[in-house]
Amino acid sequence: MQTSNLDQAELNKFSALAHHWWDPDGELRSLHEINPLRLDWIDRIAGLDGKDVLDVGCGGGILSDAMARRGARVLGIDLADKSLKVAHLHALDTGTPGIEYRLVPVEELAADEPQSRDVVTCMEMLEHVPDPAAIVRACASLLRPGGWAFFSTISRNAMSFAQAIVAAEYILGLLPRGTHEYLRFIRPSELAAWCRQAGLELQRLEGLTYNPVTRRYRLTPDTRVNYMLAARKPALATGAAG
Repeated sequence: MQTSNLDQAELNKFSALAHHWWDPDGELRSLHEINPLRLDWIDRIAGLDGKDVLDVGCGGGILSDAMARRGARVLGIDLADKSLKVAHLHALDTGTPGIEYRLVPVEELAADEPQSRDVVTCMEMLEHVPDPAAIVRACASLLRPGGWAFFSTISRNAMSFAQAIVAAEYILGLLPRGTHEYLRFIRPSELAAWCRQAGLELQRLEGLTYNPVTRRYRLTPDTRVNYMLAARKPALATGAAG
């Protein structure tokens, strides 16, 4: 198994939280609160029903499960074994159809199964690996022509440090302390460049903002903190008319 593009400390961090994945009021509650918005956004753009979907860095399966319930055939992959076990158990318990989980690096899957997916999602994961550009390249390789890639991460600037680390982790307690490292945050321009280098065409860029009173996320044009990016693999040329 190819495992060079991982940070064992990051895997340990999320493995220690494995038993919290499906607690909507627990330490990972922000993932439950953000899930309806990102699910609707992905579905609205790509149309999940009947699609072959890969969820990279699926963790305990919160997004994977939701996409399967929208009619997609979903493979969730991760390198945190404890989180995957939680995802497996939840799928068995709920009987969610059309979902599978696998312990495999995305780069290895891309080498074995290129152009095998209609949609690839990689949410809140890029800022936790040593080489995020390699993840983007692998995601692009896995897409069929015309397929969609969706990424979400956090921008790198003073505002994101204040909101995503100081406020979210230390003041509001939306995430466990130490979840994020500021220097691993990714500016939208950097992510867009990696997408272009991987042969993807940028289609949408949306910021997200959180209301701690209503505990709801909403889309915003402001991408200085949390943001999502949608990119598409060009469709195969049909050829010039004779």
